[in-house]
Amino acid sequence: MSHQPLLTKIKLLNPAFPNKSTSLVNGQASGILNWNDIRYPQMYRMYQTLLSNFWKAQEINMQDDIKQWDTLTTKEQDVFLRINTQLASLDSLQTPMMTQVMDFVTDPSFKAIFAVISQQEAVHNESYSYILSSLIPINEQIARFDQAKDDPIVRKRNQLILESYEKFRNSPTLQNLFELGINSINLEGIYFYAGFAFFYNLARQQKMLKTSSMISYIQRDEMQHAYFIAQFIRILLAENPELNTEQNNQYVYNTIQKAVKLEKEWAQYILKDIQGIDLDEFEGYVEYLANKRLRQLGLQNLYEGRENPMPWIHVFSDEMMNETKSDFFEQKSRTYTKVSQDNGFDEL
Repeated sequence: MSHQPLLTKIKLLNPAFPNKSTSLVNGQASGILNWNDIRYPQMYRMYQTLLSNFWKAQEINMQDDIKQWDTLTTKEQDVFLRINTQLASLDSLQTPMMTQVMDFVTDPSFKAIFAVISQQEAVHNESYSYILSSLIPINEQIARFDQAKDDPIVRKRNQLILESYEKFRNSPTLQNLFELGINSINLEGIYFYAGFAFFYNLARQQKMLKTSSMISYIQRDEMQHAYFIAQFIRILLAENPELNTEQNNQYVYNTIQKAVKLEKEWAQYILKDIQGIDLDEFEGYVEYLANKRLRQLGLQNLYEGRENPMPWIHVFSDEMMNETKSDFFEQKSRTYTKVSQDNGFDEL
């Protein structure tokens, strides 16, 4: 596998090739996207689902959270800010990486979906900045982002993802694309959840509800992204059976298990003194999520007998993955006062 040929960057336009791609990668396609003539028609539904999720941070008026901020304990404020910037550090990796992958994907429908995902990750990243700008002055915002960058636990977690991403950037082979996909699922489908649990725990205490609503939009997007990448990997394996090896199966299990271990380690570090979160339950919840990701990849559970031990966040769970028009998510249009471009971040 180490001697695999490098994937070739796809030309923008290949007029001699058909519009419908002949394969996901290493195939032929003109570069012109006709959604009515694509190799995998189900991808149009995925594209439409992602578009139906569209939202902007400025649609959420943070005034209620601004008023509540000083009622949080010092510990809650510190953890809130640390988690916010840690999540931003993860999302910062996804926007450029998804655009890198696009260069080597033959199928134009998949390119379009990767472009939407990249854009949504940019919105997520902006959202964390938007929350911070509502609550603390710019000098403290900058200090908090530096703290996330330098935190050894954060760096350790990021390293699992970064090594795979940089490996593909330096050597874009089929094998490295497969490994990148698995680590993207780790990032989108496992890594964010300790942070999400913190915000939802505040919400069930009727604290910082606007922030938790924004987090729920982010989570909804991330679940769709993880699902799409799982579909991408399964098609990649079907079209390239040389990847379908026991070694790669084991890579998936080992890498997801590492992500679970790192997420548990982060939770023990960041949530240990947060009232209302049982860390044993949270560890079980991460294992429950890992099983879901494995089943999306067509593999068996890694953690037997694991059900959701945190039913209080069920409303935010990925059972709702494609219910994008549910009452819960429709609350955006019913209850949020939009923030205009004119009053922006600084006016909040």
